[in-house]
Amino acid sequence: MWDGEAAWAALPAVLEGFGITLLATVLGFAVAALLGLLLALVGRSAPRWVALPVNGVAAFVRSTPLLVQLFAAWVLVPGLDALTLGVVVLGVHYGAYLSEVYRAGIESVPKGQWEACTALSLPRRRVWRAVVLPQAVRNVLPPLGNYAVSMFKETPLLSVITVHEMVHEANTFGSTHFAYLESFTLAGAVFLLASWPTSVLVRRLEARLAQ
Repeated sequence: MWDGEAAWAALPAVLEGFGITLLATVLGFAVAALLGLLLALVGRSAPRWVALPVNGVAAFVRSTPLLVQLFAAWVLVPGLDALTLGVVVLGVHYGAYLSEVYRAGIESVPKGQWEACTALSLPRRRVWRAVVLPQAVRNVLPPLGNYAVSMFKETPLLSVITVHEMVHEANTFGSTHFAYLESFTLAGAVFLLASWPTSVLVRRLEARLAQ
């Protein structure tokens, strides 16, 4: 049965874990967004001998589970702080996916604009900075938002490398006070309250950009 007192007692631990969850999501997505853009640019503009191995590594990351990558990183880099390691693994994992999102955004820029830039003899760096990337990023904002929500919901996997995120704190409280129902229900409610408004904003942004 539901114990209101146990739920109230679990709330501080769950909220403390939520702070770590949010921090890991924000930092991990920042890494993923930058890395994904870099991978997309390398795949599009770098020489073939550079692009092929980079694309191969990105494909390998996309083809292996995040949980396996966390365990592998935990074993191979034992001296790194758990939260830092988790942020890096999240960033690399999602960066491999975001590279495909950016690639699609770059390819969505009309061919005529590329030809116009060539006709005007614009420097390649300026073409990317002033013409291509602003349009590409605008086109991929909704998918980026969806991946941010997905990353947020996958942060509980960081508990396997001892990151004290929200689910880890809920589990710890539950095992200490024999109140798993209350602690995990609170964690689920916080996930819902945090992710649902973000999903609504992403859908509205997608509808607005489609006009």
